[in-house]
Order: sequence, then structure tokens, then C-alpha cells
Amino acid sequence: MKYEDIPLVDNKEQHNFEFVVDGHRSFIDYVIKYDLVYLIHTEVAPELEGRGVASAMVTKTLELLESQNKQIVPRCSYVLTFLEKNPEWKKLVAHS
Repeated sequence: MKYEDIPLVDNKEQHNFEFVVDGHRSFIDYVIKYDLVYLIHTEVAPELEGRGVASAMVTKTLELLESQNKQIVPRCSYVLTFLEKNPEWKKLVAHS
């Protein structure tokens, strides 16, 4: 399934990036601290598991953050694995 046309929503009130596919909500929890975006948890609706939703959601999140000139601190195991498989996105990782 293609996810390009499904919008990613920055739910600032709940501190997560939301992605709704076929009526099911998936999300990435985040915390902003010192102008860095800490990606702390990724959760995909059980009905959507195995359909590439997490990967599409992380890609859309990174595209959004890149467009805002933000740096990330990945704390989520899924995001860390995604970055290992997609090293072109490591440019967004904050260096301490």
C-alpha cells in the first residue's frame, strides 16, 4: 500500500505525530527539549502491523522535521533500527 497521500499530523497537545490509515491511528511520541526532538516511542495499530505503516510514518516524521531544520535524538528502538537501515537520515541525529 502507498502512504504518500496520507497526512502526518503533529498533535502538539499529545506530543505525538499521528498517522491514520484505514481509520486506525498509529503514532510516534516525542518530547522537545533544548530545541531537539526526542523520538521516544513508535506504536502501530494492531490492525496495521506488517503493512509498512511504521516505516512510512517514520519517513514522514523525518521529512517534516528536516523541513523545520530540527535535529532528533532517537530513543525509540524502532526509530534506531530505521536509521540503521536508512543511513541517509542520520544527518538529522543531534551530535552531543
